[in-house]
Amino acid sequence: PNSRGMAPIVLVTGGSGLVGQGIRWQVEENKNTPQDATFVFLSSKDADLRNLESTRACFQKHKPTHVIHLAAMVGGLFKNMKYKVEMMTENMIINQNVLQCAHEVGVDRCVSMTSTCVFPDKIAYPITEDQIHDGAPHSSNEGYAYAKRMAEVLSRMYNAQHNRSYLTVIPTNVFGPYDNYSIEDGHVAPGLMHKCYKAKQTGEALPIWGTGKPLRQFIFSRDLADLVIWACLSYEGKESLMLSPDETDEISIADLAYTIADCMDFPRNKLAFDTSKSDGQYKKTVTNARLRGLRPDYSFTPFKEAMQISTDWFQSNYETCRK
Repeated sequence: PNSRGMAPIVLVTGGSGLVGQGIRWQVEENKNTPQDATFVFLSSKDADLRNLESTRACFQKHKPTHVIHLAAMVGGLFKNMKYKVEMMTENMIINQNVLQCAHEVGVDRCVSMTSTCVFPDKIAYPITEDQIHDGAPHSSNEGYAYAKRMAEVLSRMYNAQHNRSYLTVIPTNVFGPYDNYSIEDGHVAPGLMHKCYKAKQTGEALPIWGTGKPLRQFIFSRDLADLVIWACLSYEGKESLMLSPDETDEISIADLAYTIADCMDFPRNKLAFDTSKSDGQYKKTVTNARLRGLRPDYSFTPFKEAMQISTDWFQSNYETCRK
């Protein structure tokens, strides 16, 4: 029980997105509800978090004891480059409103999600949580990155001034059911799934930009959801947490493409690596040492198994998914 002596009521903003749906799966299918917590999932039709009154009315209605804050204005490279003002201002406003309304209704524990893309562009590897403010983010997404960094700062300010227990969690590349499969503006894994689906229809080769050598860390949305529920209801610290599989589990873009192809029954010999295209950063390795200090035995879903669940969901829900 929390300070009000009752079972937790956890308000999840961004409840219909990739991670929110992962939490819903954990709660509804996996019965993952520590302390008999009740979960309330918000989507943008329940409240406009950019509007303080709308946000406040929603918090007054549900009176949560805990908040998992996932809602954000997000986008791929193109959207981040084109809408720098909105990526910064809307995310800052959403974060300010959510933390303010959480505080007003007496929420002691708020876990806000940021992203590894908010770290400095020039940085020593492996990246730790404490390096977040050690330099400028990459210029391509600086509006979003600075807004997300401010969520980390604002959480600490509430802790310092009001003795709250607000913190941020930082996942690596997330994939899973209910992703955004846009080829133009999505992330690498769902974008590849969609390209693979289309190549299967047309019988053409599947073009992949670059050599396939860069390494990335991927986390399955249901594993991430499990860890976020734990961070909210069981972890008692206030320090930011990097949520990522181990450094030894880095996956090359080529391995990612081959795994998706295998899961979708697409022939590997039809993957065409276009080496005239640039690779981007070779690696962006983060360390999960802080998480492992707290959860040394946590076992992540094997990558191939998680990818099979994800590609099966995408193909079954192709008509209605975000793309």
